[in-house]
This record gives sequence, C-alpha cells and structure tokens, in this order.
Amino acid sequence: MVTDVVWLDNGVLRLGVVPALGGRLLSLVHDGIELLWRNPALLGDDLLPLDGRDPVPNSGRMGDWVNYGGDKTWPAPQGWDGPGEWAGPPDPVLDSGPYAVSGLSSLAVTLTSGVDPRTGLRFTRSLTLGSGASYTLQLTAENCSAAPVRWALWNVTQLPGGGTVVAGLAGTRAPAVVELVAGTGNPKYTVDGATLVVPPQDVVGKLGVPDTAGWVSCGVDETTLTLAFDVEPGADYPDAGSPLEIWLEHPLPEPLADLGDLDPPARIVELEALGPLTTLAPGETTSLTVTGTVSSG
Repeated sequence: MVTDVVWLDNGVLRLGVVPALGGRLLSLVHDGIELLWRNPALLGDDLLPLDGRDPVPNSGRMGDWVNYGGDKTWPAPQGWDGPGEWAGPPDPVLDSGPYAVSGLSSLAVTLTSGVDPRTGLRFTRSLTLGSGASYTLQLTAENCSAAPVRWALWNVTQLPGGGTVVAGLAGTRAPAVVELVAGTGNPKYTVDGATLVVPPQDVVGKLGVPDTAGWVSCGVDETTLTLAFDVEPGADYPDAGSPLEIWLEHPLPEPLADLGDLDPPARIVELEALGPLTTLAPGETTSLTVTGTVSSG
C-alpha cells in the first residue's frame, strides 16, 4: 500500500485527503488556520505517517483504534450486540482500509471503499471545493451483499477541543437534546431559543440532537467551521432519533474500561451528521450531503 496525499485548493481553502486512511479528509486550512484535528503523534503536516511506514488496516476493541483524526464516514447504529450494529471503530475496511481514487482534479476527488463483509456496504465519499470558503461532501452507501441490510450514513468530523459548539434547533421535535454516552459524564449544554450551545469542557461523552435544524458549528482560533446537512422529517434516525450528535473527549489518566478501553489522545470535538436508517435491497444506495463553510472573525 502506498500512502499518497491528495490536495484540493481553490485559493481560499486547501483540503488534504489520504485515500489509504479510510478516505479521510485530514487537513482543512483557511488563511493559515488548520480547522481539523489530526493526531500529531501519527501524522506530520504533510499528512504522511511519522514512522515512514505505510498504514495498515486495524481492528479490535475501541482501545485498539488508531485515531488519525480528520473527517471520515462510518455506518450507524454503533454497537456490539448483534449484526445490525457496527462494532467499530476500529474497522479494517470502512474506517482504516484503503479507498480508491477517481474523478481527481484540483477541486474535486471521489474516494471509494472496499466492500465491508460485516455490513455489506461500500462507501463513496466525493469531495468538491466551491469557489469560496466552502466545500461539499457527497456520501453514498451501497448494499453490495446478497441480502437486504439496514444502516444509516454517519459522518464524523474531528476538530481541536477548546471551541464552543453551536447548533440550530428546529423547534419541531421533542426532546430537543438527548444524553447518549457518559464516558466520564454527560456534556453540559444550554438551549437559548432556537440555539443549542455546548461550551468547552473536560468530559468524555456524547449528546444527540433530535431537534436539529440541520447545521452545527465550532470555532478554532477565531475561525469557524459550519456543517450543514439535510434532515428528513419523520424519518427513522439512530440513537433516539438524532440526525446530529456532538462528542467531546479529553486525555485521561487511564483508558475507559466501559468504552472498550478507549484512550482519548487529546481534547477533541466531534461534529457528527447522520442520515436516516434505510433498508437497502442488494444494489440499492442511500446518500447524505454535508456542506462545510468556513468563516473568520
């Protein structure tokens, strides 16, 4: 396997993608500011492994996960109780396997995974830069198995911790926010009218947002990344009906046994957009579009 890096640049945004690392978007730079978190113990600024070796797919418990960071796509729901749940990360195909490259230009690239035998899915991630400070990520999951499967697309974007997360609320679903995971506790938050605010805090845990208005933002050094995504009214979403999830983590003195020995490497914020749970016959697909926009000041 060869660790190649694909760079997209429109003069305003510069995106770095590593196909060999699960098709990850691992760099998003605006005016010299890196918006994404990536693991400095594993990758250099050139996005190549620091040890000089090509990466290999990995699997095991969450404590075995090689968290490179960046933006990646997983299947949902997550869980370890049966074949209808995705027991990752880690995952040797969709999360850490190599993705094939096609449609490459200075402004676009399409990345396609192998077929995952556990879920029956093959993922496609198509990145396109706009003319300004925005990009579009078109996600597709195809059922490549011989039987129907039921999954949701789940896109996970990791940013450095320390920024405030702000998300719009639609005011049409209750509860607006649910507590999903309490590794060391539940993240604290406030609701101000149609806005959810999650301040910086040292906690390992996750919130779900059933009442999302389809956008969420977080700032890094006075620069803000806003992600927008479609929400289908009345559709069935994973995790108590949450099209948006917000995960916070920070380093701990020892791994979390209750979370498969997860050992957080840094202060990290995850902005997670999900598509609806969809039953796919063999050959059928489901899609989700996420648009990222960067603003300063």
